[in-house]
Amino acid sequence: MINYIVPRILIVALIISSTFSNVAYAQGRPLAILRDAEIEQIIRELTDPIFEAAGLEVDAVKTYLLNDNSINAFVMGGQNVFIHSGLLLKAENANQVIGVIAHETGHISGGHLSRFDAGISQLATYSLLGVLLGAAAMAAGSADAGMALMMGGQHVGYRSLLRFSRTQESSADQAALKFLDATGQSGRGLIEFFEILGDQELVPEKYQDPYAGTHPINSTRIERIRDTVQESPYYDAETNPEIEAKFKLLQAKLFGYLKPLHATLVRYPVEDKSLVARYARTFGYQQADKIDIALSEINGLIDDYPDNPFFYETKGQILFENGNVVESIDAYSTAVELLPSSTLLRMSYAKSLISAEDDQYLQEAIDNLQIALNEEPTSSFGWKQASMAYHRLGDSAMTHYATAQHFLLTGDVKGAMINAKKAVDLLPKDSPNWYKAQDIMLASQAGMERIDERKQEEKENEKKEEQKNRNRG
Repeated sequence: MINYIVPRILIVALIISSTFSNVAYAQGRPLAILRDAEIEQIIRELTDPIFEAAGLEVDAVKTYLLNDNSINAFVMGGQNVFIHSGLLLKAENANQVIGVIAHETGHISGGHLSRFDAGISQLATYSLLGVLLGAAAMAAGSADAGMALMMGGQHVGYRSLLRFSRTQESSADQAALKFLDATGQSGRGLIEFFEILGDQELVPEKYQDPYAGTHPINSTRIERIRDTVQESPYYDAETNPEIEAKFKLLQAKLFGYLKPLHATLVRYPVEDKSLVARYARTFGYQQADKIDIALSEINGLIDDYPDNPFFYETKGQILFENGNVVESIDAYSTAVELLPSSTLLRMSYAKSLISAEDDQYLQEAIDNLQIALNEEPTSSFGWKQASMAYHRLGDSAMTHYATAQHFLLTGDVKGAMINAKKAVDLLPKDSPNWYKAQDIMLASQAGMERIDERKQEEKENEKKEEQKNRNRG
């Protein structure tokens, strides 16, 4: 089920070189990442064929869903693709989203992000949002460990750094159409998406859609793409019906979760007994605290689709969030049985087991967390849950180890260092976790030293400024 993650710290570069506290604000509110196992799976089904056609290593490309109603998508910080919820809700079909992703992939394959590295020194002056850190893998010496950066959607710094030239846009367009042809998909969706935005060059910049603010769009560009698309043998190709159906389900889930209940009932009225309508209403009722009706809707879906793991997950989340923790365990357990490869499902299941406050569930929780964290070692949420479970089991060594991982991922360098030192003292020497704890300790110490250096530099600069003011006086 959908969960918010509002990051509070940003680690720039592949070593802990500088940190910025707080999150970026877009139009007066914090921008957040939305994490949901089902939505992430559907997005990967939309994007992976494009990444493969571009010759990218699919697992190395990370996609993030941002809770923002504006129509936007962009790439930053290497192979990191960011999609706004507004784009997914506004799109009329899956092909439009696929077209946008193909275009953004064109920027990656074309090397258009080189200016990001050139402008990295200016980032301290911009309003930033740090996202998934990768600090645990970084501390462990992983060569492919990295960071993902994004800027606040409405800010000047964001646009100036990410704005692409007409040449780069044309290049990305052509690459996108090439990728679409290679996957046997139509490029009509990309044209339709640009038509939705309209001729943004005629609109004052402050009123432009964020996507158009960084990807200049005009009628000439649209017609150029149209000419190429119409020559493609796949111009009339229809999107795979299964993919389209999943996309409609994704939209229903997002709409019900993010929009007011009255809006959900207008778009998906109770008379509509389709799968997508029932699913949207489930989340609409749940968000409006109409729990009995939400459970009635999801139970009906489970009866009709007993092999869908995400319906059980939804039931588990509804029960959990309304205090029925023990009752949620069975639903989460079934979800994991149906989709054991999902790290998010395992983490949600573990949280339910731990929150039941019955020690008989703790080992099952740890077993699931170990599997999940092995696949997603940068989950601060997973490490926090693990630290709680180990603490209640009386395993001090693993409690400190998991806590050190959690603190490092949330930017608490001092807390990471302290707990890593204790873990090194308590863990079996030369064990894998002992080595990892040492790496965390060393990385944290280096981070603390850099923080102290910056503080000293700031004090010296303040003194110099004070002296200048005195001299002027």
